[in-house]
Amino acid sequence: MVRLQKFLADAGVASRRASEQLILSGRIAVNGQTVSQLGTKVDPQHDAVTVEGQPVRLKRKLYVALNKPRGLVCSRKDDLGRPTIYGLLPKEWGHLHSVGRLDFNSEGLIFLTNDGEFSLHLTHPRYGVHKKYIAAVEGRVEPEMLQRFTSGVWYQGEKFKAEKARLISSTRAESVVELDLAEGKYREVRRLFESQGRTVQRLQRIQIGKIKLGELRPGKWRTLTEPEIKSLLG
Repeated sequence: MVRLQKFLADAGVASRRASEQLILSGRIAVNGQTVSQLGTKVDPQHDAVTVEGQPVRLKRKLYVALNKPRGLVCSRKDDLGRPTIYGLLPKEWGHLHSVGRLDFNSEGLIFLTNDGEFSLHLTHPRYGVHKKYIAAVEGRVEPEMLQRFTSGVWYQGEKFKAEKARLISSTRAESVVELDLAEGKYREVRRLFESQGRTVQRLQRIQIGKIKLGELRPGKWRTLTEPEIKSLLG
């Protein structure tokens, strides 16, 4: 049994808050009986729910892993006319939303879903779902810089912190660093390096929770398995 407003939100009728207003206004019926109390619960498999007489059916929940290439935005439409990740997906999946973002010049693993609870769990800092990145950075990176990252640095009025930071290679021209982050702030990896006067030349996300990018090729997608979904929510 689930709360009626959650059932309506999961079905794509409206947000949870807007669904509460639909209930209070007497526009929802369960098994032919008008419902106006917010505490009402329904059985999604057996109860018949209608909005102004129209039946409501739950949408099948989808969980998709995509290897985002560089040069795409994660929104459905872009004001600048740039291509979006939705051009890589079947047209009938246009209702999915990305779980977090990768900026235009970043690449790698990103999830898309129509499950709002799943998105919240993966993006809200309180759940601390780790994301792993590989960053190619201009110039030589010294171990001391990575120690500052794991201690936390202040930049542009915000504190940025890596859970782990590992130097893969370093030359005078370029360094490659693996970073493990848990908060998911806007452009967090790039701003960590900007705080030290360094520019990220290439950024790839290679893991979210226990799910690795693996052999998924750029521009390709796959659906997540039930055990993978459970591991992300565990």
